Amino acid sequence: MAKKITIDPITRLEGHGKIEIFLDDDGNCKNAYLQIPELKGFEQFAIGRPVEEMPRITPRICGVCPMAHHMAATKAADAVYGVTPTDTARKLRELVYNAYIFEDHVLHFYFLGGPDFVVTPQAPKAERNILGVIGKVGIEMGKTVIGIRKKTRDIVTHLMGRIIHPVGGLPGGVSKPLSEEKRVEFLAWANDALEFSKLSIQVFNDVVLANNAYVDLVVGDIYKHETYYMGLVDDNNKVNFYDGHIRVVDPSGKEMARFDGQDYLKHIAEHVEPWSYMKFPFLRDIGWHGFEDGPDSGIYRVAPLARLNVADGMATPLAQAEAERMFEILGGKPAHNTLAFHWARLIEVMQAAEAMVRLLEDESITSPDIRNIPTTTPSEGVGVVEAARGTLIHHYKTDDNGIMTACNLIVATVNNSSAMSMSIAKAAKRLIRDGKVDDGILNMVEMAFRPYDPCMACACHTLPGRMPLVVNLRDTQGNLLREVRRD
Repeated sequence: MAKKITIDPITRLEGHGKIEIFLDDDGNCKNAYLQIPELKGFEQFAIGRPVEEMPRITPRICGVCPMAHHMAATKAADAVYGVTPTDTARKLRELVYNAYIFEDHVLHFYFLGGPDFVVTPQAPKAERNILGVIGKVGIEMGKTVIGIRKKTRDIVTHLMGRIIHPVGGLPGGVSKPLSEEKRVEFLAWANDALEFSKLSIQVFNDVVLANNAYVDLVVGDIYKHETYYMGLVDDNNKVNFYDGHIRVVDPSGKEMARFDGQDYLKHIAEHVEPWSYMKFPFLRDIGWHGFEDGPDSGIYRVAPLARLNVADGMATPLAQAEAERMFEILGGKPAHNTLAFHWARLIEVMQAAEAMVRLLEDESITSPDIRNIPTTTPSEGVGVVEAARGTLIHHYKTDDNGIMTACNLIVATVNNSSAMSMSIAKAAKRLIRDGKVDDGILNMVEMAFRPYDPCMACACHTLPGRMPLVVNLRDTQGNLLREVRRD
């Protein structure tokens, strides 16, 4: 009997990774590890660059969520120069950021996460993809998904210059105003997005909640961890993607901390393991106690469900009503059900659409007053936003000329790295028994990480030092010819 099972590559995520599953003599899962073998090291690339270039450099970290890095970098540059954007600039930033949250969440729900619950976890591998989802929801719905993502991405492209590597954010504001003609056009698109969000909630009701087998997985123990949660909230403790205070609640939902982004190092520390290039953040006041959950563990979670658990409510009325319904069905707040991240993601889609409508109904968003020019000597600053995948922190230090001397990035996926590792190990231990393993079971192990919508391209940073490396040389048949190691 094989003692190790490798899922390589893992699928339907951004970036690269693999899962190593180790079995005991009885064929039961002894442990499982999420291993991230790639490294980018953007924290080192940034040194020596002008800080105003960071909003244009950091989007290259990831082609899926470049807007999150662009906006975090822009806000960090604001802080470095001690400049506050104009009211109009803030509204335009919030508009494009909500458009990004909307289209990114839609991408994950229908293309990456959807095949697991719309098509079902045990469906043949060839059907667990967007084509299988379209087969369930219909070709017209598939066209609608593509169409609405194009509209929201076009809003970002118009105001930020590019959708993949945006350039519109500047210290103190943005580079381009919004015309009245475009405001009216985009408002119509935002209303389309709001109607689409309602339709997606209905799809979830009809396809997912109507499937008792999937509901049992959602509320069951296989995919469940009682952890701390972290996310941005506004002054009223409502969910906010663009700005606010970082709030942390414990596994019972009680507020543990509420702090501004520049104080993140007082609350967050980072742990490293030899088997991954990802770091493992934890709550400094609780400490690192291994891959365990509960109130005595410093592990916390971010991303959609975490944001809903952290906040006192949603910032818009329709999304608030849906959040209340979700928590009622899940048995109260906070909800610890990992698969419910998918549900929370759709509720955030609705809030993002409502926010776009609200911002575009405000005619003052077309004001030409789009930037305050920095006048102070640059020094140090922190920018925080809620990426689609969770809390994203950019921390920059510069010399008096604004040249980067230090950079620290805690990206959204890294915040969830410990939780993802725990989720994979728990699912594998519950599902792999007596040596019985098939493709469906292995997909259900992968289902443990997909709700977090991880982006390994963003997450693959490491602390400074010698980089361990293993290179395997194989022939065309896959046979190992030579192994080169640098441990």
